[in-house]
Amino acid sequence: MTGAASPDQAVGGLTEMLAGSPPRSDALGFYLHVPFCAARCHYCSFNTAPLEDGALARYLGALHRELDLLAELPWAPRVRIATVFLGGGTPSLLEADQLAAVLDRLRARFDVAADAEVTVECNPESVTRAKLAGYRAAGVTRVSLGVQSLDDAVLPRLGRLHDAGGARAAFAAAREAGVANVSVDLMYGLPGLDVAGFARAVEAVLAWGPEHLSAYGLTLDAGSLWGAAGVAGLPPEDTVVGQYWALARAAARRGLEHYEISNYARPGFRSLHNQVYWRAAEYLAAGPGACGFVGALRYANVKATPRYGEALEAGRLPVDSWEELTPRQRLGERLILGLRTSDGVPRAWLDERLAGDAALARRVGDWRARELLVDAAGRVRLTEAGFLLSDALFVDLL
Repeated sequence: MTGAASPDQAVGGLTEMLAGSPPRSDALGFYLHVPFCAARCHYCSFNTAPLEDGALARYLGALHRELDLLAELPWAPRVRIATVFLGGGTPSLLEADQLAAVLDRLRARFDVAADAEVTVECNPESVTRAKLAGYRAAGVTRVSLGVQSLDDAVLPRLGRLHDAGGARAAFAAAREAGVANVSVDLMYGLPGLDVAGFARAVEAVLAWGPEHLSAYGLTLDAGSLWGAAGVAGLPPEDTVVGQYWALARAAARRGLEHYEISNYARPGFRSLHNQVYWRAAEYLAAGPGACGFVGALRYANVKATPRYGEALEAGRLPVDSWEELTPRQRLGERLILGLRTSDGVPRAWLDERLAGDAALARRVGDWRARELLVDAAGRVRLTEAGFLLSDALFVDLL
């Protein structure tokens, strides 16, 4: 069942729906969306908002009220928050005291594990050693640095506000601030970027010694500037594939495990919060456009930051839409999300999905024959080559 929330539903029925959908687990993740950006990147389709006068203060007041309302759900006192992720937007536009106040409110209203992983996404141009030291003092344990490229000819085309030198300086600032778990984001398939150029960037970033590396192929999503208007100079498919393999091989040489399609980590430094998603586990969410999943209920907040604030000023949760997942949906999503990881999924899950679907069974058999999908110890997983082609299989599984 799906639906959209009217104001009255948000006050009554929707709150009751969340209250009546208790989590299956006592350990949850918590996603906090900070929508503001100094400038919108041309490839970005995330929910963002311009940083106008007074907007940040109003947003923070609303976010605190949302945390209060979520904490009043009847099952909230029994859950423990195991991971916290501040995403955006650009969360690093928050000053250290503002971020500390959000985390303090979260800890005051929820049982946050003492060893919780607390990640904040940061853009290089918006961090300093002092700010990052303040974040660390506030309880941040992990920084995700949005570098995207080290090519000073490519970065302005993306709409990024930093250059290669600024990216390196931001990483150094994190280390100087005592941050011991730093992830770096890169993108491949960018316009004007060849295999050799991307390989140089990968080697340079890996030489910094990050604990984690995320690398995403460019997609022209609806809602982005490039998705609407297009972009010239995109590389051909064989170049994109070459960049993927250059990354995978360079990461392996440096001892990073390719534990998820787009993610690499040193042993012991996998993203705990993102694994909540990939395991189809449960998480709360707050902020404009944030999406959560508890029990069988997936919900999404209103995207527009002014509407978000209005709902909370009126004393209601800002939920805009929801969906109760069917057992078939749950199985399909668990398969797709689990197969994104090197751990794979129990073979029984895949067998359940293939039952009675001869065409899909033949397709999966072909993947096994091509060694894109392998079986071991009662589990199935995609190989490195299977990761590269996974979208084709995922469409059928869902």
